[in-house]
Amino acid sequence: VFSAVWMAPGIDNVATFAPHAFHMIAGFALAAIMVVAGFMFGPTAEPGRIERVSSFSLDVFLAGAMVLVLTNNHADASLIVFALLVAATFVIAWRTDSAVGAIGAAALFVFVVFAEWAVRANPDLAVVAGGPLPGIGTRADDGSISMHLIAAAGFGAAFGAAGFLAQGRSIGAIVPVVWAAAGVFTPLALLVALYARIAHLDRSIPFAIIAIAVAAAFAAITEVLTRREARPGQMIATALYATGTLAALALAFTFALEKGWLTIALALMSLGTAWISMKRPIPFLRSLAAILAGIVVLRIGYEPRIAGNDLGTTPIFNWLLLGYGIPAASFWLGSYFLRKRGDDAPLRSVEAAAILFTVLLAFTEIRHYINNGNIYRTSATLIEFGLQVCVALAMAIGLERLRMRTNSIIHNIGALLLTWFAGLAILFGLFFMENPAIWRIEIAGKFINPLILGYAIPAILALLLSYAVAGRRAAAYANTIAAGALVLALAYITLEIRRLYHGPFLDSSRTFDAEQYTYSVAWLVFGVVLLGIGLLLPSQRARLASAVMIAITVLKVFLIDMSNLTGAYRAFSFIGLGLVLVAIGWLYQRILFRQTKTPPAHPAA
Repeated sequence: VFSAVWMAPGIDNVATFAPHAFHMIAGFALAAIMVVAGFMFGPTAEPGRIERVSSFSLDVFLAGAMVLVLTNNHADASLIVFALLVAATFVIAWRTDSAVGAIGAAALFVFVVFAEWAVRANPDLAVVAGGPLPGIGTRADDGSISMHLIAAAGFGAAFGAAGFLAQGRSIGAIVPVVWAAAGVFTPLALLVALYARIAHLDRSIPFAIIAIAVAAAFAAITEVLTRREARPGQMIATALYATGTLAALALAFTFALEKGWLTIALALMSLGTAWISMKRPIPFLRSLAAILAGIVVLRIGYEPRIAGNDLGTTPIFNWLLLGYGIPAASFWLGSYFLRKRGDDAPLRSVEAAAILFTVLLAFTEIRHYINNGNIYRTSATLIEFGLQVCVALAMAIGLERLRMRTNSIIHNIGALLLTWFAGLAILFGLFFMENPAIWRIEIAGKFINPLILGYAIPAILALLLSYAVAGRRAAAYANTIAAGALVLALAYITLEIRRLYHGPFLDSSRTFDAEQYTYSVAWLVFGVVLLGIGLLLPSQRARLASAVMIAITVLKVFLIDMSNLTGAYRAFSFIGLGLVLVAIGWLYQRILFRQTKTPPAHPAA
């Protein structure tokens, strides 16, 4: 501590560089000889154990050398002093495990030196409201770029090689883990710092190639460690190198790609991580796959358009298809790989991401198509609401089928959420906000019109969903969905009739006698069709829906037609209803008589 305090005065004075450098080298040497346990004249060290005093005594002088580099504007001489102390730390830590903690500090100090070098030469990286930070910018006495490149290459190679070669040398688990962590962190950190300094955060194929080479080296180390016999700390070290492999690939994609390609690359990395975790049971890889999926989710949260203003107006085949479709497929396949080794939090996270991206793919494509490329438009239309309801119901059906095979809680929750969304969209969107009978909304086309998307197809999908959940969820849940299908079908029939009588705008308060009579006939026919379906399948739910429709028609005839219709329409309304009710009663009597008829007894042989 006193040595560190003694180094501080005048350390930023170029004229006192030599005394400070000598003080640091001499102090480091004395600490190594006299203090570090298990090295030279230090106390006896315990094998496989990192000793705090030994590591801290070296860290003090390493920190001083780092400050010397920073305060001397990265002069070549200061960088050489720093490199010598880091190299000496390698030698000491290689000889005795007690000083391995200094390796972690050395890795951090190396990153600080090169990160500060990158920032000080790029004013854009350190600008505040009042202008650049003091001291930012190039100086005449800066160290040469070639010197820094040589030093960075040396540090990266030294840390990477030592991290691998140190595996299996110690009887303690923490020692190889520290070596591996430093061996993974330092090359990647240096690569990022050099990329920021030289490429100025722009696309750079050379840096992408270097990152791929680093990834290949880490992958080879991971494979070697996986094939070795189990040793202390080997599992964690293997996970660190596997993580480093994927991190290097992520950096390669970042260096080489732009727009939405980075999103796609990260999603494919999550898929690759899940596949590797299936082949190589390294626990952390499952978590890493989930972390990568989370990063992709955050990425689209920052910019849902994937490509920003370059999204364009081309429907379907645009950046949304790539930016959401490929990640969705990657997460679905990744969850399949992860499920092979159990159901845990990482699997559920990837499954949730798969559902989210599938839903967002459909919804954003719908908004993009309806709004001519502007997915941020605040208004919505009947067609958009109808398409979104159709998509939500179709996905809910798929998830209901899927959850029966996987027993996944995420698939279960996803199906419920999509069903609830569809229900709310139907209630507030189709029946209120975009109801053409309430608001002045144009319905173009007599038969092929938005009413099909808004009411007819959702009715069919809701019916299919009610059958998908029948017997698998509460009866009230399935019956509620079936009731929603009935209401949607009734709304479609009613609005279609109104379209035939009133033209493209249905918000008129006037109702013609022929129109009122047509409602009664259509509702009654709909009820009879439901009854026929219920008898042919047979389906109790269809027969119940038929009874409801016929009851509604009876109430309409007696409460509305009787007071509003005049002349022949009133007579035909009551006569037609009476004939249908008599026919239904006769049909039920025939069915019941056939069921209760006693079969003839067979004569005895």
